[in-house]
Amino acid sequence: MDRITSSLITELLTNLEIRSDGEAKDFEKLVNYVVTSNEYNKTFDIDSLLVGDGNDTGIDGISIIVNGQLIESTDEVDDLLEKNNFLEVDYIFVQAKTSSYFDGGEINTFIFGVNDFFALEPRLVRNDEIIHFVEISNYIIDKAPKFRRNPSLKLFYVTTGNWTNDANLMGIIEAGKKSLEQSNLFNKVIFNIWGARELSTAYRKTKDTITSTINFSNRITIPQINGVSQAYIGLLPYSEFLKIVADEEGKLLNVFEDNVRDFQGENNDVNGGIANTLNNCDSEIFSVLNNGVTIVASSISPTGDQFTLCDYQIVNGCQTSNVLYNNQKGEYIKNVYVPIKLIATIDDEIKTRITLATNNQTPIKKEQLAALTKFQRNLEQYYNSFEGDSKLYYERRSKQYSSDSHITRSKIITVQYQIEYITPNVPLVSLTNVPDISLLNVPLFTGCN
Repeated sequence: MDRITSSLITELLTNLEIRSDGEAKDFEKLVNYVVTSNEYNKTFDIDSLLVGDGNDTGIDGISIIVNGQLIESTDEVDDLLEKNNFLEVDYIFVQAKTSSYFDGGEINTFIFGVNDFFALEPRLVRNDEIIHFVEISNYIIDKAPKFRRNPSLKLFYVTTGNWTNDANLMGIIEAGKKSLEQSNLFNKVIFNIWGARELSTAYRKTKDTITSTINFSNRITIPQINGVSQAYIGLLPYSEFLKIVADEEGKLLNVFEDNVRDFQGENNDVNGGIANTLNNCDSEIFSVLNNGVTIVASSISPTGDQFTLCDYQIVNGCQTSNVLYNNQKGEYIKNVYVPIKLIATIDDEIKTRITLATNNQTPIKKEQLAALTKFQRNLEQYYNSFEGDSKLYYERRSKQYSSDSHITRSKIITVQYQIEYITPNVPLVSLTNVPDISLLNVPLFTGCN
């Protein structure tokens, strides 16, 4: 194994405080972490993806993403279906080899294993992890009438070698793709081959903060405000707005962590009304009917009409943004302009006041606002008040500390873990030195983030 890949493994194991299980297993952990992190921009547990341990049917890792959520049970599928009334499914399969070459036989085995995963009459013996994922997959496919599109399928075959587009291997891959496409299960099948260089490039991307460059010509500059470096109000063409909420591959970005409510689906009057407007021949009226979207960034770099936003969040407009994203293929969507308020500040207190003010006109309970303003931020500050070996970090925003290699994963407490810790009869495993949050003089409310 080359030195760079070896150092990436060392850093990952150190940051996540994962014990080494030998070179091959450690490489599988690295590959699964990098692949899934580049496809899914929220926190996840690597162990929940690993399946490569005897009778793995040639597969080392599986991720099933439904409506932007990494799924671990059928109950989660039901929750998403109830909320959204549709399913958008993405499958990710990983095979990781420490060899410095690409083996056609192993690629064939991998493809055969994926085909067998979806087979009605499987031929291969399956371990418990594969059986678990197959049960979830079968449950999802049984809900096919609720699909917005057939699932997408991405395969990643990764080694420590140097990929040179070998013609024979490309032939094997193309034949394998066709065999998967002939099942008629998938909207698209993508086969990715990574060598050491592609893996290291993808690893570095997992540390990047969210950035986006837009053309913002229809704008007005807001006069100088203390604590705010820049602020603008204007209209964005839909195509430019989409760059803020989705990446280059069209996946929804995780830019709603500072919003007081998660997306409520389109099964309600307000969001359903927005969708109707977007899909009507007079969709251009959207800009005067909608209150717009408020975006807070750590920094904004303007060059003429080109604006680069760095480390930004949508603090108000989660519902609007998701409905806009979900209707991107609408016939009249190109006529839509989105009202936005764009603010650059690094002052958390100002961010909180912006969130409070922009949400004050909407039917959100005071307790929900308290979840952001009084609880979540105070809890984060409370964690930060500790020093030394007992110091922990409260991850109020997903992957908040992913770019800091000095912070080990076991010292990061996610919102989910914190909720489990304060919920009666739901023990929080594998965590020690958790601060006593009862000392906080704030309402104990964590239903929103």
